[in-house]
Amino acid sequence: MKDPRQIDVPRLSLAQLPTPLQPLNRLHDKIGGPKIWVKRDDLTGCTLSGNKIRKLEFSLAQAQAEGCEVVITCGGLQSNHCRATALLCAQLGLKCHLLLRGETAEADGNYLLDQLAGATISCYPSVRYQQELTALLQQWQEHYHNTGRKAFVIPTGASDAIGVWGYFHASKELADDCEGANIRPRHVVCATGSGGTQAGLTAGCHYYLPETRVWGVNVCDDEAWFMHKVNQDIADWQQRYQLQSPAGEGYSVNVIDGYVGPGYAVAEECIFRTIAELAATEGLVLDPVYTGKAFYALLQELRAGRFGDSGDIVFMHTGGIFGVFPQRRGFHNLNL
Repeated sequence: MKDPRQIDVPRLSLAQLPTPLQPLNRLHDKIGGPKIWVKRDDLTGCTLSGNKIRKLEFSLAQAQAEGCEVVITCGGLQSNHCRATALLCAQLGLKCHLLLRGETAEADGNYLLDQLAGATISCYPSVRYQQELTALLQQWQEHYHNTGRKAFVIPTGASDAIGVWGYFHASKELADDCEGANIRPRHVVCATGSGGTQAGLTAGCHYYLPETRVWGVNVCDDEAWFMHKVNQDIADWQQRYQLQSPAGEGYSVNVIDGYVGPGYAVAEECIFRTIAELAATEGLVLDPVYTGKAFYALLQELRAGRFGDSGDIVFMHTGGIFGVFPQRRGFHNLNL
């Protein structure tokens, strides 16, 4: 069995790394308690911003290693992952086919960028998408095979055994950041929507920041679903690459539940207000689907005492700025 810190797997250099680690000093002066730092993975690129690029460095490298000409992936109409995949495929000269959940929408946000990147887009009603996604992915993969082109399927959010490497390696980068800033964070908090970022951070911090507890704030489903999904991604990662199990009790998966609100990609006024207040206080822009909900949860749980009254917390800013624009109406009642 292998130590994951000592093996090489196919990887492309696609993200602008390392991303900064920045303190939210004005927010700290305002609310007190533990200091919040932000790992700025919204700065992994411009139109290619966000956490998905770290995972796609490994997924797309694997696609190329297998000689694939087409990449098929899936997500919602405003999927950050699909937008990143479409743009990276254009950059690499690969055909991209997106299977999106929902009726065809007005070209805005990520959906507009998907179109500009030249991706082939197939939209499916939500019920059919949820019930038939696996079959639809296989159907299109077989379609390309029958036309003489090999297609590589990347699951939702690139959250699988291959994608775990993205945030396993990001954990090493974060550990170096913390050493440079002379901090030892007690907690790392991230939004979790498909589980891959949380899985990579959970595994990586076990090795590189062993005193740090990783928390995923679920933006859909519930705690039980993510406990299973994150553990399964890590188990698949260990099995695929024949990795040794960690010493002691293994990986610790932690979920902060209760902040999904009315549903996935549906935000309440408190989320829009949190986004606006942080932008005005720190010049940091979150989104209403992922990071806005996660940061709101962090603030609420900090006030409730979950993180103690001192020390340092790192918030992983996973991007998503293009998700702000399709939900612009949510800011209209804030009297900005």
